[in-house]
Amino acid sequence: MISKDKMSVTIGVAFVWFTTQFGGGFASGNQLRQYFVRFGIWAFATCVMTQFIGAFYQWYALKYAKKHEVYDYRSFNDSFYGKYSPIFSNLYELVYIVTICVAPAAAFATGVSTMESAFGIPHWVGTAFVGVFIFAVAVYGTNIVRKVAATLSVLIVAGLFVVYIPNIAAQWGDISANLAASAANPAPVGKAFWTGLVYAAFQLASIGLLIQHAKPFEKPEDAKTSMVYGFFVNAVIVLMAVLGLMAAAGDPNFGKESIPLLILVNKGVAPSILRPIISILIVLGSVSTAVNMIAGMSNRVCSAMDKNFDPTAKPGKHVILVTLLCTAVAFLIAQLGLNKIVSVGYSYLGYLTIPVIMIPYVIHMIVTRFDTK
Repeated sequence: MISKDKMSVTIGVAFVWFTTQFGGGFASGNQLRQYFVRFGIWAFATCVMTQFIGAFYQWYALKYAKKHEVYDYRSFNDSFYGKYSPIFSNLYELVYIVTICVAPAAAFATGVSTMESAFGIPHWVGTAFVGVFIFAVAVYGTNIVRKVAATLSVLIVAGLFVVYIPNIAAQWGDISANLAASAANPAPVGKAFWTGLVYAAFQLASIGLLIQHAKPFEKPEDAKTSMVYGFFVNAVIVLMAVLGLMAAAGDPNFGKESIPLLILVNKGVAPSILRPIISILIVLGSVSTAVNMIAGMSNRVCSAMDKNFDPTAKPGKHVILVTLLCTAVAFLIAQLGLNKIVSVGYSYLGYLTIPVIMIPYVIHMIVTRFDTK
């Protein structure tokens, strides 16, 4: 029997994964268009595949972190890669640096532009709000991140259902027509699944920040419970989002709109009501990813500076300075624009992650018999 406290931790960690994935690119529909929807009928298989890959790899990492009590990503990698850690631990530092540049930058680009276009908030006012929010939450460490992630996830899931379900029902004719056209002239299946694999790979680039949340688990087996919850939540939401965006796939502006989800909302049910709702969701989803990323980097750097560092303690000057620096870097890169970050930045991050994480993890599973040998 799972106790209430234990249940809250496993679900909390599952929601950290959810809010990490539900970032600027996902919330706007930009990421879903680039990696799934443009491949038509194949999108439904590839999006579920990516969630299974994410759950599988993260289960293994969380279980290993709890079993060996390594909760910052450098300590985890040094232990996990063993004698090859001088190579792969440093390569992961490169992966994480690229991640910390790309994902929070997408959060800034999406959050600020959404606040500007939907609510008329001046660019620099929106930038200040997003930056302060990210910094204030991330600076208080992993416990507050997990609590905020769970709270935001409830709001995001509820809002997504409110936005997507009525629009899927109202625009079912467009969805059916676009799916029929896709089935009659399907995209190359190999390219569709390879692109899905790249999506799964760049999502795994943030695996190093997730393992810090394994510490409150009672035992390594809790990782499985957490990722089972995470898989079902993520798979359902991604499937629903892909199905909804299929209604807008035939729109001439769909391929170039930076926030394609607004096309669905504007042509659907009660746009004057749902547009503000989805805009708020986009902002929340964006900043939640940035918070998770920056908190993980702060934990890593501060642990290296002080071996007695406690991420659950009151933040000191080192935490404040590192978090502030990471937030500033994310803002600067965001100026490149969301489309470029999603289509170019995320793809290269995925290519980098395949040889550093995806392949070595499989080898580790085989050689150690899933960490039992």
